[in-house]
Amino acid sequence: MFQKVKGLVKRIPSWKKMQLFAFMLLSGTAVMAQNTAGDYTAGTNALSTVAEEIAKYVPIMVKLCYAIAGVVAIVGAISVYIAMNNEEQDVKKKIMMVVGACIFLIAAAQALPLFFGITA
Repeated sequence: MFQKVKGLVKRIPSWKKMQLFAFMLLSGTAVMAQNTAGDYTAGTNALSTVAEEIAKYVPIMVKLCYAIAGVVAIVGAISVYIAMNNEEQDVKKKIMMVVGACIFLIAAAQALPLFFGITA
């Protein structure tokens, strides 16, 4: 039986396969729609629940950004120290990269609550 199906599929032109795939893809989307005559309460309830759940994670993410900034600062300081002891040429570049990364992480941690409209 599978041999018959394989042979049948090989004989179908590629543009027909694409049409069949598009039809199968688009016919399923009508079934997934939940709106019944303008009633959007399910969608608004889901969005408000998601907004509340995201608001719970923002303080954790702020602390995580601070922790990552601390790790970047420590690892960067060690890297700069090693580069200075080896008398490398691009020590200033390494210092600027570490400072820039730390400033970015701290600024991102400060801007994250403001992005989601949370005031602490």
